[in-house]
Amino acid sequence: MPLGNPPGWKQVFADDFTEGNVPLGSFPGSFSAKWSANYFDATPDTAGQKNGGRSGYYPSKVLSIHNGMMDMYLHSQNGVSMGAAPAPKINGDSQRPYNSQTYGMYSVRFRSDALPGFKTAWLLWPDSGIWPQDGEIDYPEQDLSSKFFAALHSAGSTQELPSAVFQSDASFQTWNTATIEWTPGRVEFFLNGKSIGASTSGVPDLPMHYLLQTESCLPTCPDPKTQGHLYVDWVAIWALG
Repeated sequence: MPLGNPPGWKQVFADDFTEGNVPLGSFPGSFSAKWSANYFDATPDTAGQKNGGRSGYYPSKVLSIHNGMMDMYLHSQNGVSMGAAPAPKINGDSQRPYNSQTYGMYSVRFRSDALPGFKTAWLLWPDSGIWPQDGEIDYPEQDLSSKFFAALHSAGSTQELPSAVFQSDASFQTWNTATIEWTPGRVEFFLNGKSIGASTSGVPDLPMHYLLQTESCLPTCPDPKTQGHLYVDWVAIWALG
């Protein structure tokens, strides 16, 4: 896990999950100063808002910490596919948004089983909640059985589709480090330290917050028997210095 302040940046968060274990059903437990489950069980996810709740966030059934990793146990119960969207806390913030800032660098190391129908859209979401007008930044995004990409939804847009997409050549089945650098007028995406693309058009300039949004049914729900694990090794965040 990277520690310290690269030129132009000040580290405001770092967690490599080595301070203990939290069993399934108890998250965030002893990590409550650093993490929030963010959504209550049965909160519909993106697709669940349209499909009658057949997919949603169930942190008590998905999130745990052990062996120095956050573990997302992705599976279905009673016809409902279950994900989670935990949020790191900066300075121990006790209420949403837990890590609000304007501009920042966000880095995460992760690996997942191949789980068709489940996906990540780990993202920066506008504090205003006004979307798509206030923009969105996603990375990594994609079905967990596919190669992932980065996406920018332009500020000022009325379109729901991203304005820029940068495809990586990496799958979730190997360990990778994804980094977002969001600075005034520019957002750039890095995979294992190498840039996969940047945009200088429509870059959001209002406060946003970071979520490890992991969900399903976009566009196809997982087979009810599909189950497995997505592991997060560490998360680090910096503010502009």
